[in-house]
Amino acid sequence: MLVQGFDDLLHFGVLLSIVVRWAVSRFPYSGAGKPPMFGDYEAQRHWQEITLNLPAEEWYRNSTQNDLLYWGLDYPPLTAYHSLICGYVAKFFNPDWVQLNTSRGFESYDHKIFMRSTVLIADLIFYIPVILYWTTVARPHKLRDKAIAASLCLLYPGLILIDHGHFQYNSVSLGLTLFAVVSLMRGYDILGAAFFTLALHYKQMTLYYALPFFCYLLGSCMHLPNQKGAIKFIMLAVTVLGVSGLCWIPFLKSVDDALVVLQRLFPFSRGLYEDKVANIWCVLSIFIKLKALFSTSSLVILSTASTLLSTLPSCLLLLKNPSMHKFRLALVNSSLAFFLCSFQVHEKSILLPALPILLLLEDHPLASTWFAIISTFSLVPLLAKDGLIIPYVALSSLFLIGVIRAYEELLLSFKSKQTSVASLLFCLSLSGCLVLVFSMFTIQQPARYPHLHVLLNCIYSAIHFIGFAIYFNYLQFREMPWTVCKGKNKVK
Repeated sequence: MLVQGFDDLLHFGVLLSIVVRWAVSRFPYSGAGKPPMFGDYEAQRHWQEITLNLPAEEWYRNSTQNDLLYWGLDYPPLTAYHSLICGYVAKFFNPDWVQLNTSRGFESYDHKIFMRSTVLIADLIFYIPVILYWTTVARPHKLRDKAIAASLCLLYPGLILIDHGHFQYNSVSLGLTLFAVVSLMRGYDILGAAFFTLALHYKQMTLYYALPFFCYLLGSCMHLPNQKGAIKFIMLAVTVLGVSGLCWIPFLKSVDDALVVLQRLFPFSRGLYEDKVANIWCVLSIFIKLKALFSTSSLVILSTASTLLSTLPSCLLLLKNPSMHKFRLALVNSSLAFFLCSFQVHEKSILLPALPILLLLEDHPLASTWFAIISTFSLVPLLAKDGLIIPYVALSSLFLIGVIRAYEELLLSFKSKQTSVASLLFCLSLSGCLVLVFSMFTIQQPARYPHLHVLLNCIYSAIHFIGFAIYFNYLQFREMPWTVCKGKNKVK
């Protein structure tokens, strides 16, 4: 009877998450009906057009057939291969969708259904299965808690709104990363290294997780006897190099071909941050004009040094104590440090810290819920531009209600002074979000400050993200693991 209830609850959560994804896809997307550049929807369609019609060595090169100023491909090879597969399927249904040069801005009803379906299929292949595995198989929790955690992770508003609303394929790189985490947790370190290398070659922003993976794997080698540790290190290196080589085969014909791709992947000329983003540099720029005071090269050095210094304590601790518990928290701390301090950050990059924080939902429901709500709130200016405020409000409310119903004893209990203060701050924080969202649509900005609402959102969100970074670093240094030694079970 208990297992049947678990199955029913889990099936309902999965089906609800799929229905919600498709419902959000019925709303506008990035750049809908806005020539000449349109938006991310057109970028993904254009990459299908380019990869399908041009040889691989021309995908990242500027030419008469491939104008890089018009949504030039700037993601790693696995994204290009994904676009190529989608391009073949698109050509099967309608060649006009991916006709070279003449298909720009194509927005028919059938094509929208096709494009939205590709995102949902990516979720069904790469993201939903591994979330279900993590929450229902890998964790030592009660059946009911497993089903609730799976449903809530799948209903995280930020990822749904960006992938199925704004239009991207973040679920692929996040799913591959989670496959890597699960592999490490099960003791399959070589397989985990392979999956993470694939994630890196889908989206370069996955570098946000690179230092924890490196320190965990290197630390595990260092804690083995000399010969075994050396053999494992060599096997890991061969795996990373081998998988990378397979991904880069079309671009290794010459050094120039490889450099062209690298230049597209790391476009330092774009500036310190993308638009208005809730990180340290954007907030500081309100008061100190960093771009006017420093050259681009100086800002690259400054941001890189700041990022490495921010991640150093967490990574050194993980290197010394490569436990799975420390590793999970290090993923949070590293990705938050990269979001707050690194060069050329997009507002959508907040999804990278969100994944490992969602994995802590059962252990830290208040902190994880709080971050999920604030991270989605930080996307409001982008969502407003795309016409996605209605699904933002609906999904945030659905997620919050689900968490409160599931974890109300932990979220809303006032049995201790510590819980009382945390719950009060949580409520005040959410109230601030409501006030700022309401103000954005009811209070006209002064002509002198045309970006006031966006900047207030950035400042408010950045303050929270800095607080989360401090809190999760504290947890990594002070907290006991979630799997406690009992009998034959070992802390992992």
